[in-house]
Amino acid sequence: MRNHSKSSPWQYIPTLYFTSGVPYVIINTVSVIFYKKLGISNAQIALWTSFLYLPWVIKMFWGPIVDIYSTKRKWILYTQLAMCCCLGIVAFCLQLPNFFFISLAALTLGAFISATYDIATDGFYLLALTPEKQAFFSGIRSLFYRLAVIFGSGFLVVIAGFLEGYLNNIPLSWTIALGFSAIIFAILFIFHSLVLPFAESENSRQPQATNQIPFIKIITSYFQQEKILAILAFILLYRLGEAMLVKIASLFLLDKPELGGLGLNTSDVGLVYGTFGVVSLIFGGILGGLVIARYGLKKCILPMALALNLPDLFYVYMAYTKPSLTLVYPLVSLEQFGYGFGFTAFTVYLMYISQGEYKTSHFAISTGIMALGMMLPGIVSGYLQSSLGYPLFFVLVCFLTIPGMMTLFFIPLKSDRKN
Repeated sequence: MRNHSKSSPWQYIPTLYFTSGVPYVIINTVSVIFYKKLGISNAQIALWTSFLYLPWVIKMFWGPIVDIYSTKRKWILYTQLAMCCCLGIVAFCLQLPNFFFISLAALTLGAFISATYDIATDGFYLLALTPEKQAFFSGIRSLFYRLAVIFGSGFLVVIAGFLEGYLNNIPLSWTIALGFSAIIFAILFIFHSLVLPFAESENSRQPQATNQIPFIKIITSYFQQEKILAILAFILLYRLGEAMLVKIASLFLLDKPELGGLGLNTSDVGLVYGTFGVVSLIFGGILGGLVIARYGLKKCILPMALALNLPDLFYVYMAYTKPSLTLVYPLVSLEQFGYGFGFTAFTVYLMYISQGEYKTSHFAISTGIMALGMMLPGIVSGYLQSSLGYPLFFVLVCFLTIPGMMTLFFIPLKSDRKN
């Protein structure tokens, strides 16, 4: 038998977090594109795909189950195998007349599986690596998660677009693209079953330790923080405009000009939004981290909020002027760069308020509320866009950025504390 304990973290940390990112981006981003190409209305797409955020909103409530039962290694392998099956089902059912709700049910199941995988992977990361290695690999895992986003929203979409033109069959093109992602998961399952170390020799002691966690105390301590209402308003509203925009952006790029869109083909959207846009977002996030490290969060948070929100005006411009593809590339890339730059301040503030005895649990609660702040606006975004049209919808998005920026003047944030 292979000695898994000798496996280097370089063998499994990059692929674990690549595996984490792929289903998230397929479920929450790529689904918007293939449903649009398969003729589903904008309102229906935005409504139902926004509900897919729900497992990431509530995953903290079944996190203890992952701790109590079995090992993180087994949870990782089982959820990878289950995700392979879910993606295969989605790919297959696109060939059926009633594909929408069958595929939506499979994506919903996949969302719960993916959220559970995230819990297990983060727990495995803490168990398998020393604190020094955890710090070293934090950037590596983030990089490979972002590469997974490029793979899903870029590579898969471009491949599907190429197949649409080559096969002249949109459902079959997406069946092949999603089937390919299912095969990738099967390969990753086999690979991880061979290389993942058995990191939990202390697993027999975990149920006792987990049962002693004062879950109610953790929740109440979070909501007893200073200025908690301002904090909650900040978490829910900081990305309100972006939450409305994110579900509609790719629909706008795909829609025909007579319907108010830019009329790009699938491959162009994969390149504009899923590749160049994501790369810009990554660089924006890196720069944001460097700026906060240099100047501190209190000095940076307002300028970074402006950097996140002001580029939404580019979509207003594109909706009114219908620019050429050569101009769409830099405009979308700049908007995504600003989003990555400004989002860094948001995540750093969530770490700022996650302090004390239960900081890990508090951060999980914050990220759950964050996901709720993305889900709720997304639910209504499609109906608003259908009612207003693209130009007025993007104008509304710009106005909805104001409440989040107003919360910055009320949240607790000490000037002498850098993050």
